[in-house]
Amino acid sequence: MDKRKLWVYGSFAFSAIVLVIILFSTFNEETFQYLKNFNSYFLCLAIGLRFLSFGLWAQRIKVLCLALGHRVAFKTCYLAVIANLLVAAITPSSAGGEPIRIHELYKSGMKVGDATAVVITERFLDAIILVILAVAALLLMWDVIAALGDVFVAVIFFSIGLLLFFDLLLILAGKYPVQVKIRLMNLLNWIFRKFPSQSVGRFISRTDEEYDHFTSGLASFAGCGKGGVFQGFIFSLLFWITEFSIASIILMGLGLPPSLGNSMFAQIIIALVSMVPLTPGASGIAEISATSLYALFVPTAILGVFILLWRLIMFYLNVLLGLIGTILIVKREVTSEK
Repeated sequence: MDKRKLWVYGSFAFSAIVLVIILFSTFNEETFQYLKNFNSYFLCLAIGLRFLSFGLWAQRIKVLCLALGHRVAFKTCYLAVIANLLVAAITPSSAGGEPIRIHELYKSGMKVGDATAVVITERFLDAIILVILAVAALLLMWDVIAALGDVFVAVIFFSIGLLLFFDLLLILAGKYPVQVKIRLMNLLNWIFRKFPSQSVGRFISRTDEEYDHFTSGLASFAGCGKGGVFQGFIFSLLFWITEFSIASIILMGLGLPPSLGNSMFAQIIIALVSMVPLTPGASGIAEISATSLYALFVPTAILGVFILLWRLIMFYLNVLLGLIGTILIVKREVTSEK
């Protein structure tokens, strides 16, 4: 077994072990009372919201593509979102599916540079929203967050800094495309001198060609595409609100109050912590963070069950849907080759 497979399987195993430990350490006689009142309707609603959030994500891609003059079908965007979930689940942190989305937009007829501009703009909008929400969470929950320890606080500030750096880098690329390209190509050529190979050489040539399309896409967003970016921002905001509401729906299914405010802020902090590239899909990291935060307002007897249900919907469902999406794409590619 190669190191990559060992890393992925080990991370899944770590996630499962953490979930089992949390579940058994919080399970007691009172847990059965909560389970008797469990309402599966809310579980179905939570899963439905998950599919709705994917639809909002797909619509965001669609409006951003339209802002660059490309009409991409909603079902194409939705498949791109679904297929990217598997890659995101097996790469460090909770991101990593961008190449899949770029590939699907490219297959729909877009230039690689334009497709990259759309996907990068997605992340730019996500970063802006998460930074705003994170600052609000820090201001309103600072005492609670500080009580979790210096390491936890350091990770949160590191993630915020990473988001701000990414936004700044993208703004510079849009405002000073030539200067950024020169520095980027110098870096890539330095890498090529250190690790000479045909694949690296082809990558540099393709980057040199597509970078201009990429910055052209950014310029379009900054110009006549502003309306598309604004719509993308609205869909991004709705996406994150939907994502962060799922935990409250699960709480209601367990017979608990939704604690919408506390749960929203907890989800924001978990999203920031999950950005740190330690394990694929933030396996184990998300479970531990969620347990620490939700233990503040969720009864211990039902905490483990809640974390299990939440993770099944927010992570393991991703793996299943991502696998289905990947199979559909591979099947399409094989049919196209024939």
